[in-house]
Amino acid sequence: MLYTVIKKNLYQDSVSLMLLTNHLSAVDGVNQVQVMMGTPANKDIFKSSGLYTEELEGANPTDLCIVVDTDDESVVENVVEETDSYLNSQSEASQQSTIPVVRTWEMADKKLSTADVALISIAGEHATAEANKALDRGLNVFMFSDNVPVEDELQLKTRAQDEGLIVMGPDCGTGILDGVPMAFANVVEKGNIGIVGASGTGIQEVSTIIGRNGSGVSQAIGTGGRDLSSEIGAITTIRGLQVLDEDPETDVITYISKPPAPEVREKVVDVFKTLSKPVVAVFMGDKPREAHDNVHYTWTLEDTARKALELASANKTGSYHFAEDEDLQKIKENSQQRYIKGYFCGGTLANEAAMIIEDALELDASHEHPEGMMLQYESHEVIDLGDDAYTQGRAHPMIDPTLRVEKMEEAAADSETAVILLDNVIGYGAHEDMAGVFAPVVEKAKEQAASEGKTFVAIASVTGTADDPQVFQDQVDKLEAAGVIVAESNAQATQLAVDIVDYLNGEKTEADNGDNEVSEDDKVAALISSKPRVINVGLKNFAEAIKEHGGEVVQYQWAPIAGGNKRLAKILEKLK
Repeated sequence: MLYTVIKKNLYQDSVSLMLLTNHLSAVDGVNQVQVMMGTPANKDIFKSSGLYTEELEGANPTDLCIVVDTDDESVVENVVEETDSYLNSQSEASQQSTIPVVRTWEMADKKLSTADVALISIAGEHATAEANKALDRGLNVFMFSDNVPVEDELQLKTRAQDEGLIVMGPDCGTGILDGVPMAFANVVEKGNIGIVGASGTGIQEVSTIIGRNGSGVSQAIGTGGRDLSSEIGAITTIRGLQVLDEDPETDVITYISKPPAPEVREKVVDVFKTLSKPVVAVFMGDKPREAHDNVHYTWTLEDTARKALELASANKTGSYHFAEDEDLQKIKENSQQRYIKGYFCGGTLANEAAMIIEDALELDASHEHPEGMMLQYESHEVIDLGDDAYTQGRAHPMIDPTLRVEKMEEAAADSETAVILLDNVIGYGAHEDMAGVFAPVVEKAKEQAASEGKTFVAIASVTGTADDPQVFQDQVDKLEAAGVIVAESNAQATQLAVDIVDYLNGEKTEADNGDNEVSEDDKVAALISSKPRVINVGLKNFAEAIKEHGGEVVQYQWAPIAGGNKRLAKILEKLK
C-alpha cells in the first residue's frame, strides 16, 4: 500500500534526495520509496514509477514529498524518522563548514566581490536563468546542470562570447582551473599539458593517466557534450583552444571530442592549424588522420594521454599481457559464452569501449545510440548508464551504483556472457567507494556461476589518482581481491576484453596491449591565470573540493523563487 508524507517548504537539491532515497530503500519493511520535490516533472516521475498518490496533487515545488510502498503502516514512521535524521545530519555538516553560505546573488556579490566563475548544478529547468544572472555580473559559467534546451545553450554561449566570457557546459562534468577541481574531477598535479574536452569522463581518463605517469595538467576546460553539434558550432571549444594557446603554463594542448557534426569537426581542425603549440586530438569514433601542422590525431583516450606525455617529455610506456588460465579454459568449453557486456558511468568511456570492440571484432553495428546504447550487436552490448534516459529520478551512476549492479548481476547470469566490462571513475563528486560496492557483487556472481559449472571474466579500469578521496590503489586492490582484472586504462581494459573473445573464438592465444581573438583583458584568460573564485550554485560537495585546493568559494543556497511557480517567477524577474 502507498503512503504519502509531505513536508512543506523544505527545499533540498535533487542529488541529496536521490541519495536519501537510496538510504531509505534499506529500511526494513520498505518495498519501494521515492523522495522528491513536488515539481510537475517529479510528479510525472512518481506516476511512471507507480508511486503516485492523490496527496501529491496539492504539493508545491518547494515541498518535500515522500511516498512509501509498504505492507506495514508503522514502517512509514520509521521512514520519516530516518528522513529527519538524514536531513539534520546534512544540516549539521553544512553548519560546521567554514564556507560562507548566502541565499541571493546580491549577498554572493558582497561575500565574494572578486568572483570570476559561477558553478551551476541545479535542475536544468532553472539553470539557464541562473546562468544569465551570472553573466549579468560578468562571471564565467561552469554549468554542470544537464537537460538544458539546446536553444538556451546557444543563447548563453553566444552571449558569453560577445561579452568576453566563457560558458563551460551545460552537462559539463569536469574541469580543472589552475589546479582546482571543478565538479567531477580528480587530484592531478599541476603540469604543462592543457586539455579542452567535450567529455567529463574523457577529461578524467586522460588527466589521470597523465598524472600517474609523472606529469600534470595546467588547465582542463570542459565544453559540454553538445558543443560540437551543428547547432552550437564549437563556440566553447574554439574559445578554450585559443585561451590555452595563450596560456604561458601550457606547452601541449590536448583535445577530446565527442562525435562531432562533420562540418564542425572541420571548423575545429582549421583552428588547430592556427595554434602555436602542438595539439593532440581525439575525435571519438573516428579513425585518426595523418598528423599535420603540429597536430597529432589519436584513436583512444590512452593514446591521447601518452602522445601528450611524449610531446611534454614525460612519456612512460607500459604494456599488459593476459595469459591463459583455468577460467578461460572453462569459458572456452561453453560455446555460447562469446560476448562482452559493458556497463559504464562515463559516456565517453562507453563510447570508446564500443568503438574499440566494433573495430576489433569487425562488427557492422548501428551508429545510432538510443538511450545510451553505445553498442548492441548480437549479444554484445555497451551501455552508457549516465545517459539522460537512466538519470530521470535517480542519481548519476557515478554516484548511485544501483542500476549498474543490477545490469552486472543480469550479465553474470546470462549464459552468453564471457566478459563483463566496467569503468570506475573516482574523484570529487563521485561515490565514496565504488569498488567496495562492486567487489562483493562480483564475488557473489562468481560463486553463483561456479555452482552452475561456469564462470566469466570481469575487467575494469579505474580513472583516478592516488590523491583522490577514494585513493586509486585502494580501489584497484579491492577490485583485484574480488577477482576483477584491473587494466591501466579504459582502452586497455576494452582491448583485453576483445582479445579474450578472439581467443575464445580460436583467433588468439594471448592479449597484447600494447573564430574569435582572445583579447588581453579577456576574462577567460584571467580565469585560468589564478585560482578560481567561485559562486557555487547547487551541490555543496563541489564547494568543499574547490576550497580544499586553494580556490575561493561562496555557497549560494539556491531554491526556486516564487515557490517554483514559473509564471510568477518570470513576472518577478521582470520587476527587478
